[in-house]
Amino acid sequence: MERKLMLLVNPHAGKGAAIAALGGVLERLSHAGWLPTVYFTRRAGHATELAARRGGDYERLVCMGGDGTLSEVCAGLMCLPERRPLGYIPMGTSNDVAHSLGLSADPLAAAEQAGQGSPVALDMGAFGEETCFTYVAAFGAFTDVSYDTPQEAKQALGHLAYMLEGLRRLPKLRAVHATVETDGETLEGDFLFGAVTNSTRIAGLVRLDDDAVDLSDGQFEILLVRSPKNLLDLGGIIGAVLSADFSDPSVSFLKSSRARFRFQEPVAWTRDGERGGEHLDLTLRNCHPGVEILV
Repeated sequence: MERKLMLLVNPHAGKGAAIAALGGVLERLSHAGWLPTVYFTRRAGHATELAARRGGDYERLVCMGGDGTLSEVCAGLMCLPERRPLGYIPMGTSNDVAHSLGLSADPLAAAEQAGQGSPVALDMGAFGEETCFTYVAAFGAFTDVSYDTPQEAKQALGHLAYMLEGLRRLPKLRAVHATVETDGETLEGDFLFGAVTNSTRIAGLVRLDDDAVDLSDGQFEILLVRSPKNLLDLGGIIGAVLSADFSDPSVSFLKSSRARFRFQEPVAWTRDGERGGEHLDLTLRNCHPGVEILV
């Protein structure tokens, strides 16, 4: 007997590759014993609305899109009294969560994982009091690159587009003064960058040691980069972060189930690569248990 499955598709993901792969994906899901119903997302936040409103009518949910689409669907799942297992067919530029979970980059193979895989736990993060995030919330240098890089450049150049946009911003980097409270300590200083993550990779560039990250341990990995004294120091700090060498005194790497950030002026944040608003005082909490992803 076929089981009911909700398939949420971002039709713009992967330069339209999601639409091109849809027939093969439906075939793989059908062969796995599922009866898929397809929902196309039409705007930002639509996937959250669909998952929250209709997700409870299905035994399983699967989404096709990038990390932003996955984040929206997970936010919708968190609204359900009984959270359904979620399959993910990554079709974005970075696909950081898929990399962390070991999901295939091939949509047909990923469809098989979504149809026949086993669930693993993935903690979610509360972003303030009203919304959540799946794998990263960040402020400071380069965090706005993902949404300010032209979509055409992303589609044509992939990660290179992010790097070029980041280099263009180097002369304009500005640190912000912050007080950061975690489970075990309080840090204060001028920070160039801060990220609260539950992933082994951020924007396809910053990679964390797999052994240092547990996606379902109830804790975040927190990366803080203090303001450099000069451009030479900045180069060394960037090299240390990109190589995951956190021995540099300007870099702090912590683990905590919560983090509160207080600033002297409103600071812009990103949430899973999308705009997260400006905040003077923001608390991020690990929501354990979160959702189950099929791998």
